[in-house]
Amino acid sequence: MNSHEIDYKIIGEDIQIVEIELDPNETVIAEAGSMLFMEDGITFETKMGDGSQPDQGFLGRLMQAGSRMVTGESLFMTHFTNRGVGKRKVAFSAPYPGTVMPINLANAFGNTLIVQKDSFLCAALGTRLSVQFNQRLGAGFFGGEGFILQKIQGDGLAFIHAGGVVVERTLNNETLRVDTGCVVGFEPSISFDIQRAGGLKSMIFGGEGLFLATLRGTGKVWIQSMPISKLVQRLAPNGGLANKESGSVLGQLGNLFED
Repeated sequence: MNSHEIDYKIIGEDIQIVEIELDPNETVIAEAGSMLFMEDGITFETKMGDGSQPDQGFLGRLMQAGSRMVTGESLFMTHFTNRGVGKRKVAFSAPYPGTVMPINLANAFGNTLIVQKDSFLCAALGTRLSVQFNQRLGAGFFGGEGFILQKIQGDGLAFIHAGGVVVERTLNNETLRVDTGCVVGFEPSISFDIQRAGGLKSMIFGGEGLFLATLRGTGKVWIQSMPISKLVQRLAPNGGLANKESGSVLGQLGNLFED
């Protein structure tokens, strides 16, 4: 894959941005609209696809870009390239408050990371983005957030954004149960499903929601403390305990019946 080697700096505490330093002719790809600032000498071009396969024909690029629309992302991605003589900087910000995580895909299991559909921010050119459909029945039936995922592949740096504080856990043939919607990403060696949370009494009166995300296996997992879906629900006029399921797709499905 041979991704471009880029330097970076994370700026901020609670609301972070990533500042990337590009050598001449180096390129970083990003979600449309995520650029915060760029120095003179940086040029940008909106393209269909991630540019990881430069010899890919138009039909291939169209299919790849079209698959991103399934995740709710734009059909296009923006490519930022340093056309100047010396080093130049470009910065990106997440669409909501939280943390920016740098991930070196060269160190990830299979050079691959599976993330929630809205978590990708930017990456070195050569990184490939595609759709990952979860085959687990529970995730497919109850978890729109866990059913359609993004697969990020490469051997360079990728940057993921998450809401609130991010916790990194390494599982060693273990199981971790997480509030649905709070899973940011995981290595492909981890299985992901959404399962019922305990017995009927706990489901009704426990206050932790009806379903939990279950992560099982050996590998790394990243968890966010405040997914944007939960934040929006809590700030809503009828938020609070009435929307305890706000971080889960079950809660979002329930909102379809509210009017």
